[in-house]
Amino acid sequence: MTAKILDGRAVSATILDRVSKEVEEFVAEHGRVPVLATVLVGDDPASHTYLRMKANRCAKVGMRSRRIELDAGISTQQLVDQIRELSADPAVDGILLQHPVPGHIDERAAFEAIAPSKDVEGVTRTSFATMAFDEGGFHSATPGGIVALLDAYHIPVAGKHAVVVGRSPILGKPVGMLLLARDATVTYCHSRTAALADHITQADIVVAAVGRPGLIGGDWIKPGAVVVDAGYADNSGDVEYEAAAEQASWITPVPGGVGPMTIATLIAQTISAAREHEKA
Repeated sequence: MTAKILDGRAVSATILDRVSKEVEEFVAEHGRVPVLATVLVGDDPASHTYLRMKANRCAKVGMRSRRIELDAGISTQQLVDQIRELSADPAVDGILLQHPVPGHIDERAAFEAIAPSKDVEGVTRTSFATMAFDEGGFHSATPGGIVALLDAYHIPVAGKHAVVVGRSPILGKPVGMLLLARDATVTYCHSRTAALADHITQADIVVAAVGRPGLIGGDWIKPGAVVVDAGYADNSGDVEYEAAAEQASWITPVPGGVGPMTIATLIAQTISAAREHEKA
C-alpha cells in the first residue's frame, strides 16, 4: 500500500480563493478592509518568516495585516497592555500573538488579553471552551485546519479510533475535542506515554503533534490508517514518513500538509470576525 497525499497546499488555496471573494463582498458592503493585527516579541528568525507568510496570505485575499514588533525584553504586563489596546481598537478584527514568546513572559496571560471576538487563532480559554462544547466561537487554527483537511478529502471520522499524540492547549487538546465532536473515539498520548507504539497500532487516525522528529515509527501505523503529521522541527515531522506512507491510506507531507491549512483557517476566521463585528 502506498498512501495518498492529504495536500494542504491545494486545499488551503481553495479556502483562500473563497475568502478572497468574501473579502471583496465585505469591502463593497461595509466600505472598509478587514484587519489582522500580528504581534511579534523579539527577533526569532522563524517567527519573522511565519509572520511574513501570514501577511502575504492576507494581502492575497485583500485583507490588511498590521504588524506590531516588540522588544524581546518587554514585560508580561507591557505585552498584555499592548494586546488589550488592540482588543479595544474597533479597526482591528483579529489578533495573532506569534508564539512562542520569550521565556520570561507569561504566554497564557498574554493570550487571555485577546478579546474572544478577535481570537482568530483560537488560543484563549473562552475559544477552547466554546469549541469543546460546540457552541460556536473560533477553532484553534491548526486543529481547525486539520479537520478542514480531512473534510476536503471526505475522510470518515465518526466511529473511528483517533490517537492524538500531543497535549498542548492550542494543538493536541483541541484537535482531540474537534474529533470527539465528529463522533470519533479519541485517545490522547504524548512523549511520556508508556508503550506508545501499542496505542498507535490501534489507531484508524493518527494525529502527531509533538514536534519531535521521528518520534512515531512508520511501521507502527496500522495498514489503511490516516496519518496527519502536525509536528514540525528541523524540516521534519513527528512520523517516519517513508515507512508510514507504505502503511497508511492517506498521509500529510511535511511541509505542505498541515501548515498551509493553519494559515488558511486563521484568515478564514478573520473575515468571520469582521462580519460579526459589523453585526455588533
